[in-house]
Amino acid sequence: MGEAASPAPAKTYYDGCPGCAIERRKESSKGIPYRELSFVGITTFVSSLPITSLFPFLYFMIQDLHVAQREEDIGFYAGFLGASYMVGRAFASIFWGMVADRIGRKPVIALSLLSTIVFNTLFGLSVKYWMAITTRLLLGSLNGFLAPIKAYCIEVCRDEQQALGMSTVNTAWGLGLIIGPAIGGYLAQPAKQYPHIFNDKSTFGRFPYLLPCLCISTLAIFALISCIWLPETLHKHTNHEKVVEAAEPSTSQEHTESPKKSLLKNWPLMSSIITYSVFSLHDTAYSEIFSLWTVSDRKYGGLSFSSKDVGQVLTVAGACLLVYQLFVYRWLDKILGTINSTRIASALSIPIIAAYPFLTHLSGIRLGVVLYMAAMFKSSLAITRVSGTSLLQNNAVPQGQRGAANGIATTFMSLFKSVAPAGAGIIFSWAQKRQHAAFFPGDQMVFLLLNLTEVLGLILTFKPFLAVPEHYK
Repeated sequence: MGEAASPAPAKTYYDGCPGCAIERRKESSKGIPYRELSFVGITTFVSSLPITSLFPFLYFMIQDLHVAQREEDIGFYAGFLGASYMVGRAFASIFWGMVADRIGRKPVIALSLLSTIVFNTLFGLSVKYWMAITTRLLLGSLNGFLAPIKAYCIEVCRDEQQALGMSTVNTAWGLGLIIGPAIGGYLAQPAKQYPHIFNDKSTFGRFPYLLPCLCISTLAIFALISCIWLPETLHKHTNHEKVVEAAEPSTSQEHTESPKKSLLKNWPLMSSIITYSVFSLHDTAYSEIFSLWTVSDRKYGGLSFSSKDVGQVLTVAGACLLVYQLFVYRWLDKILGTINSTRIASALSIPIIAAYPFLTHLSGIRLGVVLYMAAMFKSSLAITRVSGTSLLQNNAVPQGQRGAANGIATTFMSLFKSVAPAGAGIIFSWAQKRQHAAFFPGDQMVFLLLNLTEVLGLILTFKPFLAVPEHYK
């Protein structure tokens, strides 16, 4: 008769350690951590609002700052101002990720919200170009929020709930990028848009871009206050406790780790980050091209939509995204697995993008139905890819390196996203001038190049490039 299986080793928890408190709670309660995920969603939503809220009024702001000598120069100065946030974030993300691994997720999240309140408000008060670009640069540099929040949403969830945690971050982030421009568009220049409420001599008349910034800063104040009830997830032990823990064979907690190895030599991490960055490049370029394509004239291969029409499409796609992330994605991840769902989503995006230039042959209700359906499916597939690669990143490293790992991912993503809008705009402008070319004329070339980045991302999800973390073996 064979020997009886040895019982599973008992887990060791330490009093006063916030990480152990979270692990103990996850062990005793298998329910979804609604309170923590609600905080994650609200904070992510607020932190994403400043990124795109300036785009609807950016052109007019450059005009009012009197920095451009000619009207043709406005785009040049607007490009630097629009990119300053991403540049600041790209340079500082790794630092904030390392800080989150050393002192905790909660302090970095709180500091990021505080910086949003201060520098976003100062941006609305800018009366000189140098002040506007400096406040945006500092806003991006001091907002180290994304790395710790991605680590946090994984650490408050049990293994089977991690897809829900990551989808909460990505859904809130996506909604913020949609709602942000609406806040900027409706609340900027209130003395001109709502003269019966605001006059030119009022505060909002003298600072025409303060109101949308103040609205976002107010939301950030409420999110900062909610940090009081936010539990920390990082394990914090004394040196004595660490020695005892390492000597006890019964310990099986995540924080019992071998010596940390270099993140840059961690190929499961780096391969998922590169794949994530390529998908980010594609998604940012797609957002830029979709808006330009829909509003361009039909004689150039566009749809002749108004900005209001485009806003409605994006709003419906955003609402669909919320439903998909909350009720569909975690079950899809459970059935197909993280890697397979990422691959399938990438593959299904290719025919959707390829069909876009041919929608000009439709009109009326048929065009509306097809375009809305395509936009909804594309946004759902895109968030599936982003969520999948984010899960791979977070499971490729131990908890003590998760903040730094997400910092590296944010840096790469920010660099790719800062290149995408300019590249997409240049390609779109070039394609508009070749309407009668024999090889992929007009916008067909735009969507072909967009699809090539999608194909590249799909290829990167396979071996030998993508190394699978131990968690998925």
